[in-house]
Amino acid sequence: MRVVGRRSSVDEVIAALNEQLAQGAWAPGERIPTEQELVAELGVSRAVVREAVRALVQLGCLEARQGAGTFVVSAADPTPMLRQLRLAELRDVFEVQLAHDVQAARLAAQRREDADVERLRDLLDRRDRAASPEEFGATDVEFHSAVVDAARNPLLTEMYRYLSERLRESLVALRADSALAEGGPEAHRALFDAIANRDPEAAAKAAQAVIEPCLTSLQGVVAEGGTAQ
Repeated sequence: MRVVGRRSSVDEVIAALNEQLAQGAWAPGERIPTEQELVAELGVSRAVVREAVRALVQLGCLEARQGAGTFVVSAADPTPMLRQLRLAELRDVFEVQLAHDVQAARLAAQRREDADVERLRDLLDRRDRAASPEEFGATDVEFHSAVVDAARNPLLTEMYRYLSERLRESLVALRADSALAEGGPEAHRALFDAIANRDPEAAAKAAQAVIEPCLTSLQGVVAEGGTAQ
């Protein structure tokens, strides 16, 4: 089995395990190596192996039997189904972000201070210059978190802090998937301008316009995959 490295993602470990299944390394009904053995063979953390195996169990490729181990059920490629599940999860995250961001933008336009405007301008510039999906995810979350901070609602800030890591991961996935749309620089600039101009309704409308392209594309792709609810 190829070593994928300790810093590899769960998706890479799933791909490595799927490759073994496709090549017949483990036949249907056969037990796969233990978690400890997979950690040693793949060169990744126990948590990454556990999450990858759990995903393949949920997809019906593997079956976990209490006290006996994990067994092969099917060698069929789970990648298409896995992508649909991930897209459905992204949709859930961005639906929650929409609810938070619209209210935060409205309040920020009412309560922002000059320092908030300068901070938002700097973060927006950094977001627009982001080169990699990882940098984009980090800078986008920083910008939207700054909008929430400018709303001056401690509970809203705390709720957004809880969401921020899932949001960052979702934004990285969004930027990496060319089939998905996103609210680009113009939409974010409109949000910034509305807050700077103290226009609550324009800010709320702009916040919605930032997220809706992503949600629309996610709903379309998920529906095509047959997992839309």
